[in-house]
Amino acid sequence: MSPNNSILKPGHQDHDDTQVQLPQPVITILGCQSATPGRQHTLNAYAFQQDAIVTFNGYQYAAYWSNNGPNDGDTLYLCVARRHLRPRSDVPVKNNSDETRKPSNTEGGLDETAYEWQILELRDYMQTVDDGHNTVSLGICPGDGTIHLAFDHHCDILRYRYSKRDVATQPHAVSWHPDIFSATLDHLPGIASLHKPLRDVTYPRFGFLGEKMFFSHRDGKAGLGNDHLYTYDGKDGGFKYIGDYLTGVQSNPYVNGITSRKGVLHVTWVYRGFVEYPGWDDPLDTKHKQQAGPNGAENNHNICYAHSEADGCVWKNGQGEVIADLRDPVSFSHDQRGKERTIRNDACGIVAFEIPKGKGLMNQEAQAVDQAGGVHVLNRDMMDEGRTYLWKHYYRSPDGTWTQRAPQAINEGSKRGQLAISQTGDLYTILPNSATKSMRILRATRNSGYTDYREVWRGDGLGGEPLVDSARLEYDNVLSVFARHDPVDSAEHPREESQAVAILDFELPM
Repeated sequence: MSPNNSILKPGHQDHDDTQVQLPQPVITILGCQSATPGRQHTLNAYAFQQDAIVTFNGYQYAAYWSNNGPNDGDTLYLCVARRHLRPRSDVPVKNNSDETRKPSNTEGGLDETAYEWQILELRDYMQTVDDGHNTVSLGICPGDGTIHLAFDHHCDILRYRYSKRDVATQPHAVSWHPDIFSATLDHLPGIASLHKPLRDVTYPRFGFLGEKMFFSHRDGKAGLGNDHLYTYDGKDGGFKYIGDYLTGVQSNPYVNGITSRKGVLHVTWVYRGFVEYPGWDDPLDTKHKQQAGPNGAENNHNICYAHSEADGCVWKNGQGEVIADLRDPVSFSHDQRGKERTIRNDACGIVAFEIPKGKGLMNQEAQAVDQAGGVHVLNRDMMDEGRTYLWKHYYRSPDGTWTQRAPQAINEGSKRGQLAISQTGDLYTILPNSATKSMRILRATRNSGYTDYREVWRGDGLGGEPLVDSARLEYDNVLSVFARHDPVDSAEHPREESQAVAILDFELPM
């Protein structure tokens, strides 16, 4: 399916005339997951994908599942798309001393923000499992220009591919063809294939880490698992296992995001308590692999925070106290040293907000870190008077003070939202409405201390959980949103179009 540009119909906008509205976006429709009898779940646009869209060195990359072929049926194929970006003429090129991600190409003028997408399809791997967990995540290592893919997991053996060197650092010299990627592997380069955590992978994540790249994933099952961390160094082309930095004790941590900013890794998460069910300890048990397994979101509790200034090897709580040293060969109890080789549920000072089970807390919603080091978390709870279900913005200021505010009420059952920090330091909150198949964008300005939430755009015919290209936003001040084109069935929009990938590009005000 060739990409095409179109404008989705904007919905009614309730806005304050004193707040600048966003212009209508340029929208590209990429591959389509057609509705078929054997598929109940879509596999694109989920909040836990880190990342599905990312910009590096003047090119934007997106990864998604598609069944574009006329004979594909229920089978999906992995697609990787790229496009050469044309930057805005009104955005100065930033000094890139903070991060190693490079700004978009500085030549030429703005022409609908980009060139055409180039799409390669990896048809040597067939995706057949109908499970919304089995998404794809994409990462790029700045040091050697390799592109990395992890895909099709829900408590499964690792499925991973990576590109040849310099594909992302010398994109003009690369023919965009499937042969730039390796075959599907069950291990990471540099890590033994018998490495136990990679036998049981869910929620893979990639991210920039200076000239390196990090990779993380969960093992175990819902309510009973740990999060593992690895780093990839382009100098030797291999991964290094850092360790299980988050350990669930009769629970599992659900990560909102892992963000690198000025050499510091920030992570926020919620815990899900484990409730035993018949057969839970049977090695052949598969109940936990259901779309909604025996341990659900009603067992989510607490919003937690930690950060690392040592590439994930040493972790501190919000007060700056060391709570885990993954380099230490011996595990210490709190009584002896006050730290361990992993962050456990009872680690000192990790809980930012105590939220009991059954209060509506979602797993894996959203996280962003602003230029000053402030940490922003989007989630939801029913802790306020009247038990109203509210979306919440939990904010840790650079001085370590946590606050919470409710931008708006939420329809119970709504999909997860997303956060983004603009080049000017403002906070954009992207909120989907599952019932109306619409999406709203709110802005809170840095100058207000992130308290003046205003709606600045609304569009219809959008589904899924929005994802953002934080690198492009950082350097071009263009908000690229990865979502699903999901119009109401009609003659104009037949059902087979209802699950196409849509990229929305907004020019933000300077």
